[in-house]
Amino acid sequence: MIVPETRRQARELALQVLFQQEFSPTLPLRDGLNTFRGNFHATQDVWDYAEYLLKGVDENKKNIDSLIQKSSAHWTLERMALVELNIMRIATFEIAFSQQEVPPKTAINEAIEISKKYGSTDSGAFVNGILDQVRKTGIT
Repeated sequence: MIVPETRRQARELALQVLFQQEFSPTLPLRDGLNTFRGNFHATQDVWDYAEYLLKGVDENKKNIDSLIQKSSAHWTLERMALVELNIMRIATFEIAFSQQEVPPKTAINEAIEISKKYGSTDSGAFVNGILDQVRKTGIT
């Protein structure tokens, strides 16, 4: 069983890889993850869950972005900060597409906490508002 701390580390690692990919879009996600593997110590469970998240976001990105866009009343994806957008992509994958049992409220709370760490002072509220709408309308 994966413990919550492991999933938090994996989510943060996945965020960093997704953010890196925004600037190196031709770099395969696995290669991006392997770059981090050489620089960060983590358990195999962390690496495995991070890879699961990255693969899931990549395979469902069009649908994930569509759900985020539908759930954000006055923001286009292009106007969103890349950190917040990628945090929401991970959480939206967990809420609407993941085969893992992650309660939507847990995915949202994790996204809020990670956005407080990596985003701006308003990131937590912004991420919460959009993901709450994703939760209400986007569960497949």
